[in-house]
Amino acid sequence: MTTEAVWKIPEPLSTCDVRLDDSTVTTVRRHGNPSGPRMVLSHGNGLAADLYYPFWSLLAGDFDLAVYDVRNHGWNSVGDQRDHNIPTLISDHDIVLDAIARVYGDKPTVGVFHSLSTLVPLLSLSEPYAALVLFDPPLCKPGASQIELHEAAERAAATIRKRGHRFKTREAFAEFLGLVPTFARVVPGVHELMARTTLRKSASDERYELRCPREYEAQLMDYARSFFPLLDLDLLYCPTKVIGGDPTVRNAYLPTFDLGQVSVVDYDFVPDATHLLQLEEPEECAALLREFLASLGIP
Repeated sequence: MTTEAVWKIPEPLSTCDVRLDDSTVTTVRRHGNPSGPRMVLSHGNGLAADLYYPFWSLLAGDFDLAVYDVRNHGWNSVGDQRDHNIPTLISDHDIVLDAIARVYGDKPTVGVFHSLSTLVPLLSLSEPYAALVLFDPPLCKPGASQIELHEAAERAAATIRKRGHRFKTREAFAEFLGLVPTFARVVPGVHELMARTTLRKSASDERYELRCPREYEAQLMDYARSFFPLLDLDLLYCPTKVIGGDPTVRNAYLPTFDLGQVSVVDYDFVPDATHLLQLEEPEECAALLREFLASLGIP
């Protein structure tokens, strides 16, 4: 891969518009191999499902991929900020899963989520997955690790609220990302891909703005802190794999997975990777996912 790498996302095999409420619709995109096992993929806070193409493109040959954006992200329009919270996202997730099964047929499904979006399937009252793969989830136990995670989330939310959110061009945003330590390790071409997938043309002038407003992103970070201690991996209903960033590398967003929970879940980490591991080491992330699914008899 060269520094001139360009990630071109192919046209979906098909799309499915899913109504989440009276004013909100999200579009599920079907990619990959319709004959393969189904895999539902989403994204982290403030990002977009298409941004993860360097990762999920490696799975397209074997899996029936259903890719969707969380409300107020990616392909979606911006709705009411009041509804941008974890309980609403859980409800959205369940509606999306029902729609996928209704439109494309009911079959065993693997859920693949990153960061704050991992809270959604873990807190859902439905049990739609044959297996879950969670990338760097914000899991903690009560005590010191909970305090550390809460403080990190508070700092992250404060940083998000001060972040630049309007840019003259997509190219200017990509150049800006090249100066941000958080994005220092991503594979070539991701800065440009992020500019294409997380910015939209402003309705008021010729500039570009974040598709997920920074106030929404910060609100979700603040809101999610209340749910971190509710996640009990002892109660998992399906085989689950946690793949974390390198616990010895300083994490730009949140502390990595609480290693005290290793005994109750299948856990691996990617050496030299941070919270954005799927964008930094996509091949290693895909290989760990495939290895886990193969151990379950899912090809």
